[in-house]
Amino acid sequence: MAGGRIVVLGLDPGSRCTGFGLISEESGCLRLIRTGTVRPQADLPLSDRLGEIYARLSSLIREFAPDEAAVEDVFVSRNTSSALKLGQARGAALVACAAHRLPVFPYEPALIKKTLVGAGRAEKSQVAFMVGQILGQRPDWSQDSSDALAAGICHLNLRRWRHLQARTG
Repeated sequence: MAGGRIVVLGLDPGSRCTGFGLISEESGCLRLIRTGTVRPQADLPLSDRLGEIYARLSSLIREFAPDEAAVEDVFVSRNTSSALKLGQARGAALVACAAHRLPVFPYEPALIKKTLVGAGRAEKSQVAFMVGQILGQRPDWSQDSSDALAAGICHLNLRRWRHLQARTG
């Protein structure tokens, strides 16, 4: 983080689709750097899909050198098999961050929604709309990208708040 500029990698892990978003903040202004998804071939074995998630995220981290990462926590559903795969995808994302010594900050989905929309049970469309408003963009990206950007924005907002609290005691 040079000169007060910070770059955050937001991640929304999934075994079939992992969303990512790179956002910079300088003097309180947020700017979209890049967003997208990692979509391994659905017919690949899970181990190969996890390897691709790791490799693609590692490549992004090397290319853009973010300062920190914000990762959406696993939402536990009734389908244990899906929850396990989601946890493994999250693990691949965390290992990519750890391999590049990138500090990771996890956030619950409800906290991300509350930080951006003001309600922890906000609809995904509301989150996408607010992400677009905050970044000054028309949100033409995927839902997974939007969720990853939301995690990054949540982190930057809470990071700013923590720094203000530390300065004021």
